[in-house]
Amino acid sequence: MSGVSFISGGESHGKRLTCILQGLPAGIKISGEFVNGELKRRQSGYGRGGRMKIESDKVEFVSGVRFGETLGSPITLSVENKDWINWEKKMSAGGEKFGEPVTNARPGHADLTGAAKYSRSDVRDILERSSARETTMRVAAGAVCKIFLKNCGIEISGKVLSVGGVAGEEDIKNKIDSAKAAGDSLGGIFEVEITGVPAGLGSHIQWTEKLDAALAAAFMSIQAIKGVEIGDAFENAKKFGSEVHDEIFIDGDKKIFRKTNRAGGIEGGMSNGEPIIIRAAMKPIPTLMKPLQTVDILTHFPTTASKERSDTCAIEAAEVVGESMAAIVISDKIVKKFGGDALSDTLANLKNYRERIFNGYGI
Repeated sequence: MSGVSFISGGESHGKRLTCILQGLPAGIKISGEFVNGELKRRQSGYGRGGRMKIESDKVEFVSGVRFGETLGSPITLSVENKDWINWEKKMSAGGEKFGEPVTNARPGHADLTGAAKYSRSDVRDILERSSARETTMRVAAGAVCKIFLKNCGIEISGKVLSVGGVAGEEDIKNKIDSAKAAGDSLGGIFEVEITGVPAGLGSHIQWTEKLDAALAAAFMSIQAIKGVEIGDAFENAKKFGSEVHDEIFIDGDKKIFRKTNRAGGIEGGMSNGEPIIIRAAMKPIPTLMKPLQTVDILTHFPTTASKERSDTCAIEAAEVVGESMAAIVISDKIVKKFGGDALSDTLANLKNYRERIFNGYGI
């Protein structure tokens, strides 16, 4: 059974960003307002840069949706880049000269390796696609998947845990203000929680079928993410097994439950019925207003890195992208397990499965 997948296209300052999302069943009622709300969430957050004042992302459904319902065919989504006109004029509102080659690659970015790999003399040919602007379409696709999952009784939420090693809204804002004043940038840690997932998504049988592996890969694909954990993974590594494993209990209604969830809702590559908890570590953005040392890729002379209009911290946006990637992965696993060309078939199969594992195993 083929599952849910997507492919995106477009550059940061190109005419538009596009995405084709396929594999979802027919009959899902789609709210453009909800999708646009998710896109707005991605653009929000303390520490964002000037681009957010130019763009106000709105999705256009080009195919796969008619009269507000999915048709079962590929869904094409599109978001216009309003800043395209500045790029076409070779000068942005922020002062970047787009027509001039960029040759001073930024440390920590795709610039240098990408230019070498694709044999480009202008790193703008790399940075335009590697930009986190690409995540616009991940969020659009993820929003559609969230709508599908809500029909399945599954909800996804998230929160920022820390920025630059500090927690709490006031401390985080002060840390970001200090970084901005210094021409620097900050990363952080965020958490995504998935509730309502039935036990048994994913499989222990092959490495390619493990749910935690799919989620980790999806999160690691997000720009600037350098670490992922499921549950209390790094803390668990410091403890005895007796302090880590979630003991199993049964109540008077024959329902299995756990008092703890240190495994983060996944055991043996499969969901176990508890909330799935994923945390990700985002490195600081590599574009600094006080640039680091680098080398010109054409002259090989020492220089300072290029400056692009950028954010001081984009952890809140990254958290929204994390939710979206989680929604796409879980949707894929749901469709692969429960099939159904129509939403009604998927939901019927899911209902029967939930009843079977509860009646037989209490989960």
